[in-house]
Amino acid sequence: MTIARILQGKGGQVVSVAPLDDAAAIARTLAQHRIGAVLVRDAGGAVLGIVSERDIARALAAHEEATARLRAEQLMTRVLHTITPATSIADALALMTDRRVRHLPVLARDGSLAGMVSIGDLVKQRIAEAEQEAQQLRDFVTSAG
Repeated sequence: MTIARILQGKGGQVVSVAPLDDAAAIARTLAQHRIGAVLVRDAGGAVLGIVSERDIARALAAHEEATARLRAEQLMTRVLHTITPATSIADALALMTDRRVRHLPVLARDGSLAGMVSIGDLVKQRIAEAEQEAQQLRDFVTSAG
């Protein structure tokens, strides 16, 4: 199973913020969309980085009340780990585990943004696959008996 299958179900829409948006606005965006991370994109749509709840928490520990005024460009993680629609779910999970990230931008062959997946998206798909396999085994045993 590949990431393309997940994107078919959830779509390719990605919530993003501008580099000059402050942490308070980013936190509101995360809460409004019930998500854990947003991409930081410039006016032309180029992906510059990612801001996660974890980034905001770390900034809060370091800067306390000044955190609300920090801009996305100051908070964001600039080194992005990305995947393609052809990446297997197992490989994406391995990358997340290895790099200790919970969100992966999905880039098309031409480098354009195709979507973003979270650890929750991947686990949900793996559970669905396991349930389907279990049902197939039950059906096989029932028909063989």
